Amino acid sequence: MNLNGIDDTPKMSWWSRLAHPGQFLSWTRPLIWPLAALTLVLMLVGLWFAFFNSPADYQMGDTVRIMYVHVPTAWLSQFVYAAMSVSALGTLVWRHPLADVSMKAAAPLGAAFTAMALFTGSMWGRPTWGTFWEWDGRMTSTLILLFIYLGIIALWRAFDDQLRAARVVAVFTLVGAVNVPIIKFSVDWWSTLHQPASVFRADGPTMPGSLLTPLFVMFFAFTLLFVTLQLLAMHTEIRRRRLITLERRAAQGDAL
Repeated sequence: MNLNGIDDTPKMSWWSRLAHPGQFLSWTRPLIWPLAALTLVLMLVGLWFAFFNSPADYQMGDTVRIMYVHVPTAWLSQFVYAAMSVSALGTLVWRHPLADVSMKAAAPLGAAFTAMALFTGSMWGRPTWGTFWEWDGRMTSTLILLFIYLGIIALWRAFDDQLRAARVVAVFTLVGAVNVPIIKFSVDWWSTLHQPASVFRADGPTMPGSLLTPLFVMFFAFTLLFVTLQLLAMHTEIRRRRLITLERRAAQGDAL
């Protein structure tokens, strides 16, 4: 406030306020239960469509129903890593206090979705291709992505100092990001058992609407599942760090 009685204190931007863990908790806490409820509804609707209101494929028969889990988890395996890469930039460039929290919370979720994509892909591949596994470009690069996720999780646990760990993990994450476009374009660059994109195409999807509808419902259901679990994981990590800080202060007080 200046001498004229006018408040000239600079207003904090929403980005600055969001950087405060307490503000983040207060803003996002009311969102968790509605997101969880919407996720559950979409998941149930998607499963109903997938099993009871969508036709079998003319070539793959009922095996095509694995697609409704495989495709969303495969998408999330790459999307989560892309989100982690943005968080890594937030840690190294903007020093955002919540960037490393987001990065750490997302890694186990990304690993889980990648493992699900590999498992459902192998289950789908056995009746379709005659083998559970083939070392083609997409399957191999997705397996590498799983190893990168596991390496990131191990790095977080290797450091007691989380600030130092965040910088190391951020660099490792950005280096590993080169694998994401390799997964995406592997079907175009190399000979592979995977078919080219049939949904997100410049000339429109090649799949019939009876298959696209449950696929899109499951796509949004799994994406909302990730958002819900990510918020919960970030809340848990923020509280864990607060608890560690309080314990250290208490220990210092006892020492004095």
